[in-house]
Amino acid sequence: MENLIASYEHQFSVLTAEITVKIGNIDNAHGAEKKSIISATERQLDEAQELLEQMDLEVRELPNADRGKLMGRMKSYQNEFNRLETQVKNAKTSNVQKFREELFHLEGNGDLESDQRTRLLDNTERLENSSRKLEIGYKVATDTQKIGEDILNNLSRDRETLERSRQRLREGDASLGKSSRILTAMARRIVQNRAITFAVLFIIGIVMIVVVYLAVTKK
Repeated sequence: MENLIASYEHQFSVLTAEITVKIGNIDNAHGAEKKSIISATERQLDEAQELLEQMDLEVRELPNADRGKLMGRMKSYQNEFNRLETQVKNAKTSNVQKFREELFHLEGNGDLESDQRTRLLDNTERLENSSRKLEIGYKVATDTQKIGEDILNNLSRDRETLERSRQRLREGDASLGKSSRILTAMARRIVQNRAITFAVLFIIGIVMIVVVYLAVTKK
């Protein structure tokens, strides 16, 4: 399991490095190229989030001693992911701001045609709507993550409770088995004692018969 976690950690490091490079390229790109870089970066963020979730599940399966050492690393990975996610969000927001600045600049110069102004306004509005949707999606994802963590914590506690109950059942089975063996031995001894008693009574009866017979014969 530790090898699997190490593999996840390596993949996460590679992904975050690639995301960092792409974030640096967003400001230098324009138009369709910029949108393509942002989409690719968001996909890699999703992959990084899935890796974090897989690592979290694997870490929770480890014994308490090993789990404690890895939880600190998991927290730093989550912080790094949150930092990159914020940078991507800021890069997209700055994209909207650049549209606004370009629009105001062109309007100030009086060189912008009406249809061009309309298209820029439409693009700005779409970008703002996308930004708001991303913020809502981020909040939903954060709430979902918290709910998932609570569920995982509850499942972990339930599992520990089941393990303790299973251990008590094993101990109870062992005690019942021991009691059964003791009762079997006691029953065997009772049967043996009864057999010995019957044998002694039988011998006493024969002796009495012989004594009576001898007494009668002498007379």
